[in-house]
Amino acid sequence: MGLATTFVLVLSNMLISAVASIIPSKVKIPCYIVIIASLVTVLQFVMQAYVPALYETLGLFIPLIVVNCIVLGRAEAYACKNTVIDSACDGLGIGLGFTLSLGVIGVVRELLGGMAIFGYKLCDGDGMLAFVLAPGAFLVLGYLMMLFNKAKAK
Repeated sequence: MGLATTFVLVLSNMLISAVASIIPSKVKIPCYIVIIASLVTVLQFVMQAYVPALYETLGLFIPLIVVNCIVLGRAEAYACKNTVIDSACDGLGIGLGFTLSLGVIGVVRELLGGMAIFGYKLCDGDGMLAFVLAPGAFLVLGYLMMLFNKAKAK
């Protein structure tokens, strides 16, 4: 999911940077959304054709990249004001950071929810069911934010 978002971030930043000067200010946000949605559709078709198992696993989450605030926020805050190369580098950096964040949340959920990492059991025990269920990501994110805020305050 992180790599898919990185792909969309890099290409959308590049395209928006290239065409930002010719888009009227009244319709720039709808134009950015059309560009992002087009790239997500291309990504969806490519995944469906070449990696159908991954496409089936991610399912509904791929189209949700269109409404991801990270993608539109970077288009508005950075890409429309900078060069194509700078915007591509920004998209790559933001996308890799997003991928790292998803990875950290996933690893913590796996450790707390199943006492395993990447499918390998680390110790006996079942873990805590709350972290395996859908709200588990929000719980992990909340605990990580608390941990980082506490470390930052010291």
